[in-house]
Amino acid sequence: MTTIIRFSCGHTTSSAAWAERLSGLDCTIRDVDLYAPDAALLGDADALLIGMHMDQRFLQANAALLGDYVAAGGIAVVSGHIAHPFLPGLSPVQPLGGGSLADLTIARAVAHPIWDGVALDDLTFRRGVAGFYGHAWHVAPHGSTVIHTLGPEARPLDFIYPLGRGRVLMHGGNDLWSFGGDDSSRRLLPQLMSWLVEARS
Repeated sequence: MTTIIRFSCGHTTSSAAWAERLSGLDCTIRDVDLYAPDAALLGDADALLIGMHMDQRFLQANAALLGDYVAAGGIAVVSGHIAHPFLPGLSPVQPLGGGSLADLTIARAVAHPIWDGVALDDLTFRRGVAGFYGHAWHVAPHGSTVIHTLGPEARPLDFIYPLGRGRVLMHGGNDLWSFGGDDSSRRLLPQLMSWLVEARS
């Protein structure tokens, strides 16, 4: 059974809401207070979900603990705009040069099972408005696999990079696991969890 920790900071989203969408997957989701991590707790986790609303100053103060976890073989899935880098390879968020539709249009650089069957229009637009999935970017460290880019300058939006024996998946926007509408982006949550299960099996 793959154990995935979802950090919370101030309020907890019930994992029960995910139960139906994750049925059949050999994983368990544990909601853990961000301010209570230690090496033993992380040692029991196969992957960490670090959302966009987490306290990055606290995470940065615990960068060694988090970095050691990933370097030992763990996976960290990070969403949001980085202001205080808390893992090796993360860098501060970069604003787009403009806010036109062309700047916000998402392109797929490489295929990846997390996004299998997810239409690019369903990432670029939500209810006809562009920018919900991503409207800023981060420098992808050396050795990264860039999956999605923004705009004509192909700014990295989604990328995965190795860190020791583990990996970091960076999504520079709203929590990757939060998409659950009536379009193809609904596939993201179960396919993310399926990828984590397979990666740690």
